[in-house]
Amino acid sequence: MLLHVRHDSEYTYDSPVALNPQTLYLYPRTYPYQRLLDYKLIIDPAPTRIVRNIDVEGNVQQLAYFGHPTNHLRVSAEIKLQSDEFNSFDFVLFPFETQRVPFRYPKYEQDLLHPYLERVGVTHRIEDWAKQIAAKAKWQTTSFLMLLNQAIRDFTYEIREEGAPFPPEQTLTLRKGSCRDYTTLFMAACRSLGIASRFVSGYLFGNPQQEHQLHAWAEVYLPGAGWRGFDPTEGSVVVNRHVFLTSTAKPDLAAPISGTFLGAARSTLRSDLVFI
Repeated sequence: MLLHVRHDSEYTYDSPVALNPQTLYLYPRTYPYQRLLDYKLIIDPAPTRIVRNIDVEGNVQQLAYFGHPTNHLRVSAEIKLQSDEFNSFDFVLFPFETQRVPFRYPKYEQDLLHPYLERVGVTHRIEDWAKQIAAKAKWQTTSFLMLLNQAIRDFTYEIREEGAPFPPEQTLTLRKGSCRDYTTLFMAACRSLGIASRFVSGYLFGNPQQEHQLHAWAEVYLPGAGWRGFDPTEGSVVVNRHVFLTSTAKPDLAAPISGTFLGAARSTLRSDLVFI
């Protein structure tokens, strides 16, 4: 399947500002079943320099530097990907004891996965809820992840374009939230049972409600399977309809554009996303 997406963002300032370096996470993170065919990035005003590198979590990071005051910043990223179908359950959990939750990773993986195991947002209520779902799944790892996914999918979805994710317990209590709220709740439930998880930001094709805005979902690390995606907004595993931009242990680091400016100005943001 060919995926072709364009993401336009425009910041306007009510008086001229000097832009500090801007960090962009708008370059797709490719996976074995996805191949980048074409990528275009247009920035206005034109940067004096763009540095493309790999950040500490393996994401493609672009740093844009500017030289003159401006009253706007426009960023347009256009991506073409070949995204092939694959079986997300084509794996064997090994060591075999990891087929049941809770479990512990082998020591060498445990050390590397530490940031993705921190119990951020994990409360007694979250842990008890996760254990109830695990019991329904007969403590089977894969079954637990699917039931957790579906349990959150049954909440009331709401669009909230700005702001940090709600605390996981708040989302559980209200039983409603945005995709990033669902994702952080999924992560907290997983981490409460010792499953490493991370926040993923990107695009989703095929859901009219999600196609015109950034989307968020979770990945968990399963021994023998590596990082596997679960989308609690969809209630499904991640296959070939998702375009990955960044994955991180900390959701607040997943913004597609971040940076500061010098000047006493107020800014407004307009964003448009379309699959072509």
